[in-house]
Amino acid sequence: MSGVTVQAAQDREIGAWDAGMPGPTLLVTGGVHGNEPAGVKAAARVLSALRAREPQLRGRFVALRGNLAALAAGRRYLGRDLNRGWSAAAIAATRQRAPADRSPEDQEQLALIDAFLEIERSATGPVVFLDLHTSSAAGSPFLCLADTVDNRRLGMMTGVPVILGIEESLAGASLEWFADRGVAGLAVEGGQHDCETAVDNHEAVLWELLTRLGMLPPRFIDLEPHRARLRAAVGDAPPIVEITHRREIAPEDDFQMEPGFVNFSPVEKGQLLAKDRRGALRASRDGYVMLPLYQELGDDGYFLARRVPRPWIWLTQAVRRLRLGGLLAMWPGITRDSCDRDTLLVRPGIARGVVVELLHLLGFRKQSRRADRLAFSRRRSRPENRRL
Repeated sequence: MSGVTVQAAQDREIGAWDAGMPGPTLLVTGGVHGNEPAGVKAAARVLSALRAREPQLRGRFVALRGNLAALAAGRRYLGRDLNRGWSAAAIAATRQRAPADRSPEDQEQLALIDAFLEIERSATGPVVFLDLHTSSAAGSPFLCLADTVDNRRLGMMTGVPVILGIEESLAGASLEWFADRGVAGLAVEGGQHDCETAVDNHEAVLWELLTRLGMLPPRFIDLEPHRARLRAAVGDAPPIVEITHRREIAPEDDFQMEPGFVNFSPVEKGQLLAKDRRGALRASRDGYVMLPLYQELGDDGYFLARRVPRPWIWLTQAVRRLRLGGLLAMWPGITRDSCDRDTLLVRPGIARGVVVELLHLLGFRKQSRRADRLAFSRRRSRPENRRL
């Protein structure tokens, strides 16, 4: 796959609308996975409406295609998953590779980073990143996000269920790159691949955010049909869940998901979920199945999630506003990283149960290893995000 040339840069942009008024920038990507064109179609619909009616938009709406070569081929990816490898170390390694040795996705990623940085440099207000996806299973649309107060607030604006904990189980997604820069961002799973309802769901989320961010003039769009569409698509899915388990797979596993699961399918402990070369894979606890894999490519067999009570969410938001994270460093076995005030070092033996719940309560979710300790880090938002 080395040496493949990415399509011309002018094909990257789906379009943009900018009336010259300062305000937020809503930056949208669609087709980061090439078999997921719904986000591209939804962004194009919104841009078509904006061009037809020419509103005095506050800020900018910018939409980009993600994986140009994979979109043209109708494949999830050609060399590697473009929604992985967004950590600082992975990007540095990609830049150090000779151009002839880069995969198609390496080239796509570097082109996207250049585009993102240029959009960020020219922004006249806070930037909000929205990454539009679909899945191989049917079911309710939902949002993934890095667990910050700003991201939660944005997510809850949409009326779409929110998934917490994805950054603990899924390393290197593009949301991580934006979160590390303090940029608010959401990934939207709009529905099943190639279903027109997924395009509708993405479009509804885009109009909702453009309105709720104060970017559109009053009464520019009648949101009720879009909100009704999302309510119908969501159905009785829980409003907030937290990932408890990720089943990582490899091609040699011969993984086969059992038929009939959709996003938010309730499952019981011990229920058969899938099979691989080692035998049956069963649910480790009661909960919900998320993103069951029914496609050829991918390294996530499925996720399990648990419902998060709304009072717990309200408590976490209140506690974080009071900035009580430093109190955890008083817990035996927990110390603050001397080089990073947003990282706590925890002895592995106590990193369970109530300790982990308290870490999550205060926003410490991202995990890594530091010698004989586990490092739990929290995200910091930019001050301008408070204006969103």
